[in-house]
Amino acid sequence: MLYTYELTAIIPKDERFGLSSQMKRSAVSIPSNIAEGWGRASKKSFIHFLKIARVFLLELETQVQIAGLLNFIEETKEKRIKLLIDEESKMINSFIKNINN
Repeated sequence: MLYTYELTAIIPKDERFGLSSQMKRSAVSIPSNIAEGWGRASKKSFIHFLKIARVFLLELETQVQIAGLLNFIEETKEKRIKLLIDEESKMINSFIKNINN
């Protein structure tokens, strides 16, 4: 999440209420949904909210790709956040799998 905020700081100011804002909302929604699911104290609800968190992670990945295509972020920074997204995706998927077992 923190790296997303660093990236959005370099996106053009005219995108502050567009792509930049959407990226921040997606990044914040990931841990927020994990926390909400945990707070529901039900295995089924927790898995449901983990899946929602995964959706927001995929949204963030798409938004990063758009920012890269528009040359708002450098290729090296885009690659770094994509690696972080991939790592987090694996963690969420593993978490879901372990809870189901």
